[in-house]
Amino acid sequence: MHPNPHPTPQRPARRARLALAGLSALAALGAAPAAHALELNGEIYVNAGLPGIGLGYARPIDSRFSLRGDFMALGSGDRTTTESGITYQSRHKLQRMTLFGDWFPFENSFRLTGGLSSTHYKMTLDASGAGGSLTIGDRTYTTTAADGLEVQIKFPTIAPYVGIGWGHQLNTGWRVSADLGALIGRAKVTATPRGALASEADLQANLDKELSELRGTVGKFRAIPQITVSVGYSFWI
Repeated sequence: MHPNPHPTPQRPARRARLALAGLSALAALGAAPAAHALELNGEIYVNAGLPGIGLGYARPIDSRFSLRGDFMALGSGDRTTTESGITYQSRHKLQRMTLFGDWFPFENSFRLTGGLSSTHYKMTLDASGAGGSLTIGDRTYTTTAADGLEVQIKFPTIAPYVGIGWGHQLNTGWRVSADLGALIGRAKVTATPRGALASEADLQANLDKELSELRGTVGKFRAIPQITVSVGYSFWI
């Protein structure tokens, strides 16, 4: 066999393909950090303040927006209190679950926050007639143990939230956050008599007089303040 006087130039073509492959690999390595930057992270946090202690989860969308949800509770309790001359056994239960939307207008830790809360903010005042009489408004009623008066102070079950805060932004590791805001809504006061007391003809008028101060005080407040500090840990997911 005789050698080909005009060999095909394969080596330069192979070198060109290898060079293109190398450039493609470098481009992929250069794009890897940018792709990672588009990933989202989640944060689990615990918070304390008003109203109580709680647990939450935050999920940033990007550098300007995040979504959060948390549950906070102050618990329940019983005590004796006196309102307008009537001694009540007081029971309260304070807890709320809220979904938040955070906006970071300057792409730093400061944010504006809005949300919607499912609340269980209720206080029950119960006066028993077992003492033999109850003075309600302008009249003293003769009572038995079967008679009594229950007063409920209840905040709306669904309430919007507005506030400002710091933290819960796109990042990883440990962080401290804070919230300052309020649940918007006004509590209602209702009174329910029981036993023979409920059938007294003038009871409603005297109830209105008895509870007017309480209703006037509660009616002045159209929001429940929320002030919390949280500690959380954020991680890539």
